[in-house]
Amino acid sequence: MREVILQQYAVSLDGFSCADDSEFQKYVFGVEDPEVDAYFLADLRRAGTHVMGSVTYQNMSSYWPGQSNPIADVMNGIPKVVFSKSLTEAKWPDSRIASGDTAEELAALKAEPGGEILVHGGFRFTQSLVEQGLADEIRLYVFPAALGSGHSIFGTVNALRPYDLVDCRRFPSGVFLQRLRPVRS
Repeated sequence: MREVILQQYAVSLDGFSCADDSEFQKYVFGVEDPEVDAYFLADLRRAGTHVMGSVTYQNMSSYWPGQSNPIADVMNGIPKVVFSKSLTEAKWPDSRIASGDTAEELAALKAEPGGEILVHGGFRFTQSLVEQGLADEIRLYVFPAALGSGHSIFGTVNALRPYDLVDCRRFPSGVFLQRLRPVRS
């Protein structure tokens, strides 16, 4: 059975991310680290399906199809599922819309053959997955800067949620990757 991997790139030391045009995002995209890039690309390549909410889908589908680079090749070549109750069509090639119950739709995806189900953030969508306990693993790419405020994928959690740290990798730039799995009781 496939696993649902929630991947959040560009997280601050204090656990926040923010809008694409922010000072923090400019900082993140100014960090040059070939090892981070290679690891991130390997994460993408392990995916058998890319999953996202409608806002992230609309942003990505307006950007990636026109790009030509190793990340674009992976993003454009892997099946995509957009979770949305409002979208009526998915124009990005190899995309489909899932409009049913999120837990049921993800369970059906997990039962299909293939690689990991890699979830790309949009805060409402990723927060709902965390809140419902639907992610088998969370991967946080943490950048060495504090933000003070912003969005957190854990923003809607209102009770203690323990996680096992299954791996932590530090890259030369100071970026580190945390791989976390929810402790299931």
